[in-house]
Amino acid sequence: MTSLQEMRDQHLSGALDKPKYIQKMYQLRHAQLFEYARYLAQTDIESIEIRAGKVIMTLKKYGVRMLCPEGDYRVAPIESLNFLCYEEKDANMILKLVPERGVVFDVGANMGWCSLVIAGQVKGCQIYAFEPIPKTYSFLTQNINLNQVANIVAHPFGLSNERKDLTFYFYPEGSGNASSANLSERTDAELITCHVERLDDFVSSNNLHVDFIKCDVEGAELFAFQGAMETLQIDKPIVFTEMLRKWAAKFNYHPNEIIALFSSFGYRCFYADGSTLKEVAEMTDDTVETNFFFLHSGKHQQLIDVLSK
Repeated sequence: MTSLQEMRDQHLSGALDKPKYIQKMYQLRHAQLFEYARYLAQTDIESIEIRAGKVIMTLKKYGVRMLCPEGDYRVAPIESLNFLCYEEKDANMILKLVPERGVVFDVGANMGWCSLVIAGQVKGCQIYAFEPIPKTYSFLTQNINLNQVANIVAHPFGLSNERKDLTFYFYPEGSGNASSANLSERTDAELITCHVERLDDFVSSNNLHVDFIKCDVEGAELFAFQGAMETLQIDKPIVFTEMLRKWAAKFNYHPNEIIALFSSFGYRCFYADGSTLKEVAEMTDDTVETNFFFLHSGKHQQLIDVLSK
């Protein structure tokens, strides 16, 4: 399709007279503004702001505003346009489980959707967001500033089982799929050297006690938790994590190893089913859920009793 600038250039060169130019600009481009206005009514997107060089979308339910990187198909606002909302079931459960004035770790924060939702909805919480990809980290910090929240501290590194530099595979059209394994086995992935630390070391050096961990690191979740075992044993935070068999296989483990690790610390595994939690003993080939909650059978028993009925 002819771009806006191309049509204007055609008009300026005389190839497109004024009446045709006006008609073409409206029919091929400007009319889409009104199509979006009608479409937004059924989505969780409240508004789309078009500024010079920027597109900003605001989510209805949580009031979060997010910059949308050009060419990224999978950021939360675009997902909300495509599928009407973004991870609503899990977000609702997260907000039930994050305590007021709690300390939250967002591991694999991407552009900040989860951090921003929690920051805006949970009173007095302090959020530490970790994102190793420089371009993605830039959007994370811009979104924090855009929403004018003071209780999110962003860190430009990831979390794993040791302190080191790793090669990450980055796809501009899917920043959320950046991983230290080439998940899609594409040959055109951008290779980026990023730094990772251990969660336990960060907790110790900052004298923190952690209440909630969200972890989505595209298959490397086991290693992030191996670097957090002291925190899991001592603080017993609630954990929300992605576990995909196909991504874990790229790192030569099965998600059941994560379940076993948590079980050794007294945790039970659940997934959100509407407003309740359903327990999972192990993942099988028939498991369709990909996001899971770990609650400690002692510390969180009251929550388990209330939410798993």
